[in-house]
Amino acid sequence: MTARLDPFKAAPAQMKLWTDATTAFGPSLETSLKELVKIRASQINGCANCLNMHTADARKEGESEQRIYLLSAWQDAPGFSARERAALAWTDALTLVSTARAPESVYAALKAEFTDEEQVELTLLINAINGWNRLAVGFDLFYGAVRAPVREAA
Repeated sequence: MTARLDPFKAAPAQMKLWTDATTAFGPSLETSLKELVKIRASQINGCANCLNMHTADARKEGESEQRIYLLSAWQDAPGFSARERAALAWTDALTLVSTARAPESVYAALKAEFTDEEQVELTLLINAINGWNRLAVGFDLFYGAVRAPVREAA
């Protein structure tokens, strides 16, 4: 995969503003929750770059492999708290907003688990990761190496 364009070289001032703004979102939210949200939105958007980055970040923060693997089926998987489920449902709805809208039932679950300020922080975080996904997918960006599997001789 070769990048179509490096936005950091093409528009460094704008990318610095974008990076500074988006890394500031969600200061009162748990780090593990933020990583789950970033991974989930990136799964929906098919963003290999962000999946690579945020699964690694989640592991560094102590997230289990099992929960990372189950995240694509979080609705049916045990092991996610009510707060995480509310955040993931909100992530799904806003990432798919053109078709999913933001159903009242999803918002009611969000409101039951998050303060008003946390709702805004989470929504900004979801907007930010969707923006990063669009930059990475649009410009074919991928940072970091991917190792080919080692195959044993037969």
